[in-house]
Amino acid sequence: MAHRTSLTRRSTLTLIVGTVAVPFGTGWAAEDQLITVHKDPNCGCCTGWVRHLQKAGFTVSTVETADLDAIKTRLGIPADLAACHTAQVAGYLVEGHVPAVALKRLLAEKPNAVGLAVPGMPVGSPGMEGGTPQPYEAVLFGPAGRRSYMRFLGDGALR
Repeated sequence: MAHRTSLTRRSTLTLIVGTVAVPFGTGWAAEDQLITVHKDPNCGCCTGWVRHLQKAGFTVSTVETADLDAIKTRLGIPADLAACHTAQVAGYLVEGHVPAVALKRLLAEKPNAVGLAVPGMPVGSPGMEGGTPQPYEAVLFGPAGRRSYMRFLGDGALR
């Protein structure tokens, strides 16, 4: 007795749509969620930024060191974009208090860039809460130069 299976147009269409839709569902892949953060072991604002990333769903591995300048130099962080910690995620560099929403956008769009930076330590940025929030920019940098990627006031994006 032979069992015969046939695909209807509806089942074929459902199979195709389901297969195509799955990769676009999350915007950023699970392997992109692991962030390695190089930070000073005594820095409270860096620890606050790590907590911000964890709350946003990232898995964070911290590498504590007192010689962050050597790491920034080795990785190629431009001196004028430097901040208090440096991270690596999915082949990108992340410098400073970059909000998780900007990282998620970076990982979803995958621009041709070296990384994303929030220079300095703006009040109100993730890890720098307290006081009156300052407006600041996340700067995309790489082979094509630099440009403003997102603007923020506190941890909220500005339009």
